[in-house]
Order: sequence, then structure tokens, then C-alpha cells
Amino acid sequence: MGKDSIKLIANNKKAYHDYFIEDKYETGICLVGTEVKSLRMGKCSVKESFIRIENGEVIIYGMHISPYEKGNIFNKDPLRPRKLLMHKYEINKIAGKIKEKGYTLVPLQVYLKGSLVKVEIALARGKKLYDKRQDIAKKDIKRESEREFKVRNL
Repeated sequence: MGKDSIKLIANNKKAYHDYFIEDKYETGICLVGTEVKSLRMGKCSVKESFIRIENGEVIIYGMHISPYEKGNIFNKDPLRPRKLLMHKYEINKIAGKIKEKGYTLVPLQVYLKGSLVKVEIALARGKKLYDKRQDIAKKDIKRESEREFKVRNL
């Protein structure tokens, strides 16, 4: 495995459905040894997780990392809040944006970059119901056109 090879662990497809993604940031994450081993086995979920900035620190809540089977007493709570590692200027920039109306931080994916665990987070704006309906309609139209194209080319 090379230094820059990326292995996806968890993906948050729901975020793309519920939010308009504005900016993406790559962050590190504070973990304990057994959590890293569990992540390497791909036991992670970011579906229900959310991110807050509290006194200058970025913290992710609700990220589920399954306990490592061979970890016994060293296992931590699977849903414990974990600190995300970012530069101070990035945190201040994001905090300023979040104070604006309608912006939030959502986790997009968790992946291994070389030997490091990274979390991709996004500054996002919530979608209204009609926006979601438009997206679904666009997907349906695209799917239909691809199906017709496939039929014509057989």
C-alpha cells in the first residue's frame, strides 16, 4: 500500500441528498488503537453523525465505530464524541460561515490515506423538500435517457 493510496471505509450518501455541498475539507481524527484496528476492517458508519464547533475544537458526534473483537478492555464507547484535527485558521473560517443562516458541517466520508485515518467534512446548506424532488426528477430523467440509449444501441 503506497503513501498516497486511498481506501474508502465509510461513505455518507445521505449528505448529498439532504444538503448542497459548498466546501470540502480533509481532517484528521483522534482515535484510540482499537478504533483504528476496527476502521482498518471497515467497521464504521457516518450516516447519523453530525459535527459541531465547540470552543475552538471541531467535534464529530454519532460516528459509530464498532468495537474491535480482540480489543476486550481497551475498547471505547462506539458512539463517543471524537475530536477532528484541523488548523486554527480553517476552524475560524468555518465557524464564521456556520454563523451565517442555513450552513452546517456534515461528514461525507471516512477513508485511509496511506496509514492515516482521514474524515472528509463539508460545509453544507440544507435542501428544502422541493429541491430534493427536483434532484429525484433529474435522476429519473437521466436514468430513462440512459435506458433508451442502451436499447437503441443493441
